[in-house]
Amino acid sequence: MVQKQKFTRRELLKSSALSAGALVLGGAAVPLAEARGSDTIRVGVVGCGGRGSGAANDCFKSSPGVKIVALADAFEDRLNGLKKQFEVPDRRCFIGLDAYKKLMALDDINLVILATPPGFRPIHLAEAIRQGKNVFMEKPVAVCPAGVKMVIEASAEAGRKGLAIVAGTQRRHQAKYVETMKRIHDGAIGDIVSAQCYWNMGELWVSQRKADQGDVEWQIRNWLYFTWLSGDHICEQHVHNIDVINWAFDALPEQVHGVGGRQYRTGPEHGNIFDHFGIEFFYPGDVRTISTCRQIKGTANRVSERVVGTKGVSDCAGTIQGENSWRYRGPNPNPYEVEHTDLIKSIRSGNPLNEGKQIAESTLCAIMGRESAYSRQQFNTSWFMSRCTLDLLPPDDLQLSDSKPVPAFAVPGKYQLPGFVPRQRRRG
Repeated sequence: MVQKQKFTRRELLKSSALSAGALVLGGAAVPLAEARGSDTIRVGVVGCGGRGSGAANDCFKSSPGVKIVALADAFEDRLNGLKKQFEVPDRRCFIGLDAYKKLMALDDINLVILATPPGFRPIHLAEAIRQGKNVFMEKPVAVCPAGVKMVIEASAEAGRKGLAIVAGTQRRHQAKYVETMKRIHDGAIGDIVSAQCYWNMGELWVSQRKADQGDVEWQIRNWLYFTWLSGDHICEQHVHNIDVINWAFDALPEQVHGVGGRQYRTGPEHGNIFDHFGIEFFYPGDVRTISTCRQIKGTANRVSERVVGTKGVSDCAGTIQGENSWRYRGPNPNPYEVEHTDLIKSIRSGNPLNEGKQIAESTLCAIMGRESAYSRQQFNTSWFMSRCTLDLLPPDDLQLSDSKPVPAFAVPGKYQLPGFVPRQRRRG
């Protein structure tokens, strides 16, 4: 990334020495003048759909002196709401799959919001850091291990440049979660012996294919249902809960064993993703976490986390029961705004936050859960990062008009996890 004009995405991945043992940020921060921003934070939004519009409004409301000054999206119709609301001129609105490059080339922008489908996130983050921009990026931040490595590399470069990166894991900025975690880490529930996390719900929106839509356009507009774009719902949604469990343990799982399936949403409009997952994560000391998520109409909702310790139990979100029972009773401002407040404060202070590695690791865990469920194989985190060859990153020259057949969904027992060689069972 130092030779930023010469490296393609694939060359970057080949040149990186990243492995499971190298999930650390190196190099001292060397603040750049443009990294610190100014009294006015000038924001460009890449991806102007529902989450991008929400993030733009949260950013605008979070701090004084914020202006939305440029927009980029693959589709013109997705720009119109923010364009009108913030009076962004036509010359600063960019359309197409390469629109992000044009926006990030604007010298006067010092913060970009990345809110396109997650499959594009590693590419967009790398370009933003190359162009010297601070970043707010929605979760998840990748859909495959190749993308995770790219995000970690870009985050390390952001650290060297003194650029800020904050991710859309708002629980990390939510007062009741922050205060609860302080107590958990101070020993209020003792040693953690087990944990559970859930994102179980009904159905979400579907974009039915129109007669004039090509493969790539329709899949991007219906991005929730394609693994190469969303990472499946275990990544797109459940990463929040997995991130909380990683936070509580202050560690990553060492192994993963998953199950899941596609039984209720089987039509072509639901692409190639599963509708339910059940994952067992093995944290250091063989401490097990059960993780479940589903999107099935007519089922009970449960979106929460729970950690069990030798001295008590906590929901991670404001309550502890046991020897040190406690309930959070302080203020609880909107965390979707607070995450932007914290980001902008760090830019203006010259002490930039960098959550890139943190969310990349939690995204990695969600991807591992998915791939274990797809393949019905158990494997180590170290193997997955160092030897799994799965690469779902879109090609550099992807066009909306390209032909791209809907990928087949994974059939457990038949799906081959790239790079995985099952151990032979012993006879007798």
